[in-house]
Amino acid sequence: MAAKSGPRKGSMQFYPRVRAKKIIPRVNWNPLSTEGVGFLGFIGYKAGMKSALVKDNTPNSLTKGNRITLPVTIIECPTIKILSARFYKDKKIIGEVLNENIDKELKKKIKIPKSKKKKIDDFKQGYDDIRAIVYSQVKKTRIKKTPDISEIAISGSLNEKLEFVKNNLSKEISVKDVLSKGLIDIRGITKGKGTQGATKRFGLHLKSHKSEKGVRGPGTGGAWHPARVEFMQPMSGQMGFFTRVVYNNKIIDINSIKEKDINPKQGFKHFGKIKTDYIIVAGSVQGPAKRQLLITFPLRPAKKQIKKNYELLELR
Repeated sequence: MAAKSGPRKGSMQFYPRVRAKKIIPRVNWNPLSTEGVGFLGFIGYKAGMKSALVKDNTPNSLTKGNRITLPVTIIECPTIKILSARFYKDKKIIGEVLNENIDKELKKKIKIPKSKKKKIDDFKQGYDDIRAIVYSQVKKTRIKKTPDISEIAISGSLNEKLEFVKNNLSKEISVKDVLSKGLIDIRGITKGKGTQGATKRFGLHLKSHKSEKGVRGPGTGGAWHPARVEFMQPMSGQMGFFTRVVYNNKIIDINSIKEKDINPKQGFKHFGKIKTDYIIVAGSVQGPAKRQLLITFPLRPAKKQIKKNYELLELR
């Protein structure tokens, strides 16, 4: 009889499986691009999931012209403001210009220098990239008051980036100014589940009920020599609260709660009612309710996802 065999459990691409250090992950902005001048990302907060009744306008679709039901995720997106502009040379920060008008909630979170010497006009040359440190005006929602901070890249040439920062340094920027209907990538932290065993963590098959030393363990840990347990072996440990990216999410609708109210009577579970702008995305998104998410333009747009076209009719 042939020996039982199977592929290893758990992708090695996700090692090490440890808790994320930052609640909003960093992004390699270099491969991301879009037409025009503007931010390449936005900060949002997961409200919850609903079922959406949509009209399928996708060409060559089996359900074209029909009304279908899709699972969707609602993400609240309060306005963001620029905290500072960073000037880079050879991937190193050579200078930073702070915004003079900063919300008082932000002053409690970070230390702001009293002397603000540098201005944008001081940087006329000697740099090859400009990025903005932005913060969310989460006080407009019902989640919390302390804003979240993240660095977001700007698309366009150097002169266009400089003019964009000058014109928007003291303005509130909404999600409609950055995103439109299309594809997005969503970066965030998954729901934390604490310490879990190897079976739940890696999806191992249960051993025979007559097995020694437990049914839910990984079995043998390898040969006697080398006399150690290699790191590839499925072991118990941290599960969840990992940095993950969901690629090519389709935006079904992007709107303001003042123009189109989608709040249930009792509000979203564990979240409450949306008070600002929001986007509706097809499918699920990582993290629990109120989780901070970084929404960016797609890194590798998929042709199938680009062709999809849904018209929102009703949320259920």
